[in-house]
Amino acid sequence: MVWAGRVVVGSGFERANFSSGQGELQRGGEGDSHPRQVTCRAESMVHQVLYRALVSTKWLAESVRAGKLGPGLRVLDASWYSPGTREARKEYLERHVPGASFFDIEECRNAASPYEMMLPSEAGFAHYVGRLGISNDTHVVVYDGDDLGSFYAPRVWWMFRVFGHRTVSVLNGGFRNWLKEGHPVTSEPSRPEPAIFKATLDRSLLKTYEQVLENLKSKRFQLVDSRSQGRYLGTEPEPDAVGLEPGHIRGSVNMPFMDFLTEDGFEKSPEELRAMFEAKKVNLEQPLIATCRKGVTACHIALAAYLCGKPDVAIYDGSWSEWFRRAPPETRVSQWKGGKA
Repeated sequence: MVWAGRVVVGSGFERANFSSGQGELQRGGEGDSHPRQVTCRAESMVHQVLYRALVSTKWLAESVRAGKLGPGLRVLDASWYSPGTREARKEYLERHVPGASFFDIEECRNAASPYEMMLPSEAGFAHYVGRLGISNDTHVVVYDGDDLGSFYAPRVWWMFRVFGHRTVSVLNGGFRNWLKEGHPVTSEPSRPEPAIFKATLDRSLLKTYEQVLENLKSKRFQLVDSRSQGRYLGTEPEPDAVGLEPGHIRGSVNMPFMDFLTEDGFEKSPEELRAMFEAKKVNLEQPLIATCRKGVTACHIALAAYLCGKPDVAIYDGSWSEWFRRAPPETRVSQWKGGKA
């Protein structure tokens, strides 16, 4: 079963078109004074409506041109690159979508954790995004500048959702296609008026080490790993990692996140995504946990499932970074150096 969705932006009504890989929107007619809601029942889930997960470059360009960016619509550049490659903040200062603020994922995390990119506290997240002019009434659009079209943006999309904010979307095609299509850019930093954001952690979208360990026995959740096949199998090293060998959690299925994107950097269509899950025998009507190395590309699995109508994929935030260091050796599977990781 799939879920249908509704979208309410400002006083107008736009209906999410989940069959479009471009995330295009269909505007209701003049008689549509109330948002239409279409819901259906899915196993172990209550009735729910979904906000659109993708917006197109065309839609955002029109919103920028119409002067809609403000307290009701904020844009975030969530770019991050491996040390020694590109400098995300420097590139933001050189050019970005007009009105966009820079979301520094290195700042908005739990810096006290020994593991990579762990979620900040509710208060920490609320304070950080409030300084970016985001309130609980803001529609947030996230993009990044990765050559793939999307890399860190789905992580920030999930962060908003796990802290209770549903009106958040990823820019389909990312900054790569924004530039390719000739949309405007600026070097002028955004200076939004600070806002008040109340964060409420949705624990159903987050899994801990203890929960994943218990799941090895109960098998209540399917577990999908979004890293490349080589890193999953343990035949390739973990990049830029000290003391972290490759491999995967016993019983997990491998679905590399890059496969969810087209060569042009757009999300594949829901039909293509469903076929990919089916090919891996991942049942979207059953509970699902996504994992990777540090809880970032796992969010691509959550986004892909969401586009197929499944909004409840949980992320194992510590992922392999934590699992490798804490889990019993028999739960770590790897071909690295011919043995277990």
